[in-house]
Amino acid sequence: MKSISLQFLLIACLTLGLAPFTPEPHIWQKLKMLSSGTLSKPVDIFDFIMHGLPFILLTVKLISQAREKAS
Repeated sequence: MKSISLQFLLIACLTLGLAPFTPEPHIWQKLKMLSSGTLSKPVDIFDFIMHGLPFILLTVKLISQAREKAS
């Protein structure tokens, strides 16, 4: 299985991860809801996962690349 490129993940973070850009990115809104304890509706949880997934994948990719370079 071919891994996802770093460029693709960066574009996904900047588009899907931060969309919509106004009035504030959805991921930021959902993180605020999570910290205040109001992230309870299924649609909000799905939205949080959908907008957060590119950032999670990017983090995993960067950690994987760092481990490969270290060994």
